[in-house]
Amino acid sequence: MDKETAAALNGFTTRYCDAWHEEKGTWPQSEAYTDIPSPCIITASGGTVTWQPQPFTAGQNVNAVERAMDIVVQPAIPAFYATQFAGDMTARFAGQQMILLQTWSEDDFQRVQENLIGHLVTQKRLKLSPTFFIATLESELDVISVCNLSGEVVRETLGTRKRQTLAPSLADFLNQLHPVV
Repeated sequence: MDKETAAALNGFTTRYCDAWHEEKGTWPQSEAYTDIPSPCIITASGGTVTWQPQPFTAGQNVNAVERAMDIVVQPAIPAFYATQFAGDMTARFAGQQMILLQTWSEDDFQRVQENLIGHLVTQKRLKLSPTFFIATLESELDVISVCNLSGEVVRETLGTRKRQTLAPSLADFLNQLHPVV
């Protein structure tokens, strides 16, 4: 596992949780995870789940993706998806607001791998180099991804060759993220 990426993710998650504490006096809350089991849940009431990050307990890899696509995945990818269970977190990078995707539970990790495989199949069909999405943007056509060839973090328009490099590595990207509460 890529320890630098895992440390950067833990650092951002701590900044995010601290921002929640400062602004709202509580752990992060979400309406999106009501009735979805997770080791992250502290309380659930009134359609809101209060959560805190927990250590990842499933196998720390994306072997299913590697087997399905017959590729070797950049070490930063399993570090990103398999370091912790947490809710998705809103963040800002260079003035751009996004939702940093996270794994909520072991079941969610299976769903994430299936979605990544679907994304990679589409890219292969369109003869695009492989990327792994890590965040969503307001536009449904644009995502933040890690290029599997270079390890760079890019903003990409889905289904096209349009990519803009944002950071040389996932760890650098995560270290520059600012929490949005």
